[in-house]
Amino acid sequence: MAKKKHYQIVIQSIATLIQNANFKGFFTGKIYQGDTKKVCVPGLNCYSCPGAVGSCPIGSLQNSLSGYSFKFPYYVLGLLLFFGAILGRIVCGFLCPFGLVQDLLHKIPFPKKIRTFKGDMILRKLKYIILIVMVIILPIICKLTPVFCKYLCPSGTLAGILLAFSDTTLFSVFGSRFAWKFCILSIIILTSIIIARPFCKYLCPLGAFYGIMNKVSVVQMSCDKSKCNNCKACAKVCDMAVDPSVNCNHTECIRCGKCKNVCPSKAISYTNIFKEK
Repeated sequence: MAKKKHYQIVIQSIATLIQNANFKGFFTGKIYQGDTKKVCVPGLNCYSCPGAVGSCPIGSLQNSLSGYSFKFPYYVLGLLLFFGAILGRIVCGFLCPFGLVQDLLHKIPFPKKIRTFKGDMILRKLKYIILIVMVIILPIICKLTPVFCKYLCPSGTLAGILLAFSDTTLFSVFGSRFAWKFCILSIIILTSIIIARPFCKYLCPLGAFYGIMNKVSVVQMSCDKSKCNNCKACAKVCDMAVDPSVNCNHTECIRCGKCKNVCPSKAISYTNIFKEK
């Protein structure tokens, strides 16, 4: 199990480095403006991060919708559908930089970690509301205002802090909106120590979108019922607090593979939708 966790962290780290390969930006404080910035990365990685070499799909979607004149976001939506149709929420498990941040924070020791609580699953519906309202509806209504990025996104706040440390003059222009977003980021950081991936579970619109695609994506998880002894080892190790033996392609599953690794009867495996059929 420990080996599998390490393997996941390594892939997450490599993916984060690739998506933030403009290393000199961390020293110069300048946002990369090269041709690759025209391409959306699969995970939540802010455009304004000094190391970012690609664009965030959620930010790009909002910018498309909030222009002076409405333009259907064919390109961004096409990429999101492509990533979702192939991978589903495995993007969250292996390719999202902010997922890595939360996983590292959760490794910090704490007297009592919380796996789930009353109202947990209901609260997870919030990310779908955020997707519909803050990412789609409000940007269409409020022109030139990427609402999610401007008022909620913790990845953007983290990017702003990194940018400010690269160019300290930026600290002087931080105002009340940054203070609000810094409070949100701080809450997510503190909560991540106690609860695994709270942002992914409750607030992330990108996770909401990929979760919808979990059932139809090419990459799937499979549980062989003939091998399963119902020991629930998979459910106990799941950071997203779902039971893979009941539904291994749940919308909350990030396909990290921890359930597969602990299954004593080897009933759980990665597969594809064509084999499932």
